[in-house]
Amino acid sequence: MAGKLKLYYFDGRGKMESIRWLLAAAGVEFEEEFLETREQYEKLLQGGSLLFQQVPMVEIDGMKMVQTRAILSYIAAKYNLYGKDLKERALIDMYVGGTDDFMGFILMFPFLSAEDKEKQRAVIVQKATNRYFPAYEKVLKDRGQDFLVGNNFSWADVHLLEAILMVEEKKSDVLSGFPQLQAFKARISSIPTIKKFLEPGSQRKPVPDDKYVETVRRVLRMYYDIKAN
Repeated sequence: MAGKLKLYYFDGRGKMESIRWLLAAAGVEFEEEFLETREQYEKLLQGGSLLFQQVPMVEIDGMKMVQTRAILSYIAAKYNLYGKDLKERALIDMYVGGTDDFMGFILMFPFLSAEDKEKQRAVIVQKATNRYFPAYEKVLKDRGQDFLVGNNFSWADVHLLEAILMVEEKKSDVLSGFPQLQAFKARISSIPTIKKFLEPGSQRKPVPDDKYVETVRRVLRMYYDIKAN
């Protein structure tokens, strides 16, 4: 019998957080090894575990997988969160891709200067309310169904809920003009596996703090400043 999945990343969100979300949604237990030193990272490099010399890396089904999108696609397909046919899979890919584009504005937020954070906060809210949330509001309204694709919970729903909660951390009332998304958030949050992941004590990571930023910079030797989009 195969052991638990194992995740290799920092003790924080970053690109691994969406993987944690999807595994949690599928009800799959996983272990984590947190990178805290440059030596840990170099050991993975020297051992050939990081194909493109980067994390996240996930040990699953005898593979050492890198590239976040490939990992997420594999998990979604393995645990029946990727639609029932090719058309549904294409729609899930489209919605996940859109959410990914938007989440890119949030991913590097912790690494910005205080001044740039305020600028980026405004960009995030603007992108959410004028471009991405209206699109998903329309999809949900036009479909009149509980989920973004088909009649079942999918990767697209997990990813969108993750994004919504991240934006609400920047502006708590950001969904005030989006009744469909408000209902969607409540509905998806009540799914038992998601509800469990949202409870205190789960493997969901908190808002990145200075300690997380310092660790990432030290391990990856990031000596440059990130600029706002």
